[in-house]
Amino acid sequence: MKIDFCPSRRSTVGAEWELALVDRRTGELSSVAEQVLDAVRPDGAEEHPKIKQELLLNTIEVISGICDTIAEVKADLNASLDVVHSVLDPLGVELFSAGSHPFSTWYQQKVTDKERYAKLIDRTQWWGRQMLIYGVHVHVGVEHRDKALPILDALLNYAPHLQALSASSPYWGAEDTGYASNRALMFQQLPTAGLPFQFRKWTELESYVDDMFTTGVIDHFSEIRWDIRPAPHFGTIEMRVCDGLPTLEEVGAIAALTQCLVEDFNTRLDDGEILPTLPPWHVQENKWRAARYGVDAIVILDAAGTERLVTDDTLDLLDRLEPVARRLDCADELRSVETILRYGPSYLRQRAVAKQHKGSLRAVVASLIAEMRDGRIARP
Repeated sequence: MKIDFCPSRRSTVGAEWELALVDRRTGELSSVAEQVLDAVRPDGAEEHPKIKQELLLNTIEVISGICDTIAEVKADLNASLDVVHSVLDPLGVELFSAGSHPFSTWYQQKVTDKERYAKLIDRTQWWGRQMLIYGVHVHVGVEHRDKALPILDALLNYAPHLQALSASSPYWGAEDTGYASNRALMFQQLPTAGLPFQFRKWTELESYVDDMFTTGVIDHFSEIRWDIRPAPHFGTIEMRVCDGLPTLEEVGAIAALTQCLVEDFNTRLDDGEILPTLPPWHVQENKWRAARYGVDAIVILDAAGTERLVTDDTLDLLDRLEPVARRLDCADELRSVETILRYGPSYLRQRAVAKQHKGSLRAVVASLIAEMRDGRIARP
């Protein structure tokens, strides 16, 4: 099977942000996505170009266009948020984004009436019905097909950093799971989800996809739901490892880090460098550590087993990427990663709110709604 990769302008960037719809009074999820999407749809159009449906009726997704800078991505997403809020306010419904809802139960949620979602649920059954989770995806343009897989493999070295920074799903069904990102381990239960295979040549990816079609595992390339994947029709590398992010500030920070990493690896390929990779077993262990411990994770850095606290490695990474960020005009957004580290990723902020309010998870949802409205991480 031949898979055409449509080259993109180098290091262009876009984001997809999954948002939960919640009742303002109770904090419970609200299955009003169809009503919202109907209200925002332009006259004569089938759908809004940047506000989309998702698997569950308690969810919408806002997407940016193809942007040159992270500032453009943030402005684009914020414009869509304004449109959605104008529809939600009269309904008494709010938005928040986190890897999971702290207390709403999966079995009470309604699935969007669409064939591809019905097929997914029919195949995956119990696990599919439990996908009450939310994420952020970042696309970065790559100008040549042969660069896509080397960049993807090198990005796996930093998947735990991104997962730890974005971790926002400590609660599941009103229980503290003990994990920073319960979503990370939930989502990988789906077929073709989880960590990608590390293919060295594009033809190896084509052979894999051909096998998946032949054996009926997938009907479309998009059904390969890896944490990081090439998106051949867009000509991008798509970072999908992150939990839902509560604030536009955090979306900008994570998007900037992803854009800078891809551009850095792209430049190193131009210079003839063989990009560093980790053995698959180290990649797998790093994912579990970041999901379990978040920013307290000790991650494996190389095949020799060198280990380091993920926050220390992240701070050094930010310094190394600063010249790249200046070239891409995202230095301020990249430094917002330090703001996440200073005030804690969302999983820590959620637990702090719960502790302050004697375990109230409604207070946690209220804090997530407030952060979404403000667009910034809450500063105590």
